[in-house]
Amino acid sequence: MEFGVVLVVLGGFLIGGAWSIWKADHDTKGRTGPQVFFAAVLFVAAALATASGILRLV
Repeated sequence: MEFGVVLVVLGGFLIGGAWSIWKADHDTKGRTGPQVFFAAVLFVAAALATASGILRLV
């Protein structure tokens, strides 16, 4: 298995984690600041992993 495929799969898992954190809001308070920050960090990491995986496959 090529390393690019591993990076694309890792990016998919990170996007899933970001989506899970984003959807886990509190009923009355909504999303908290740290929750939004952590979801954004995971999304950026997922985008970087996916982009680098695609570039390694090309």
